[in-house]
Amino acid sequence: MEFSEKDWDDVMNVNIKSAFFMSQAVGRHFIANGGGKIINIASMLSFQGGIRVPSYTASKSGIAGITRLLANEWASRNINVNAIAPGYMATDNTAQLRADEDRSKAILDRIPAGRWGSPADLGGAAVFLASSAADYVNGAVLPVDGGWLAR
Repeated sequence: MEFSEKDWDDVMNVNIKSAFFMSQAVGRHFIANGGGKIINIASMLSFQGGIRVPSYTASKSGIAGITRLLANEWASRNINVNAIAPGYMATDNTAQLRADEDRSKAILDRIPAGRWGSPADLGGAAVFLASSAADYVNGAVLPVDGGWLAR
């Protein structure tokens, strides 16, 4: 109930508006040069509603949507558009959650891998989606979440 329009706009501009217009600019370049790969950063909240983070959830759901939209529009132009959906990662953004013993335990209890992810855990997904091994992968949102969404 206490989420400001400025907070909404700030997150939407960074997370969805910038991703769309960056993809559009890169897409023009790729079309002119025979193709390429775009990898967006979604979130497990692209699949779930979340709590207390309305603009983040909306923007990351939007990332999944524009990933699929652009994949549909550009696959015939040899452009693959996919996204990685990180789960709970040990970053500055989750420092408060990790510092809260009860909340951190509740999160870890739900993750089958039993640990917070690290930014390095995203590397394999990025390498795969950027490689020729993913030439027939289009519009996918690949969770990298230690099994969170499987629960």
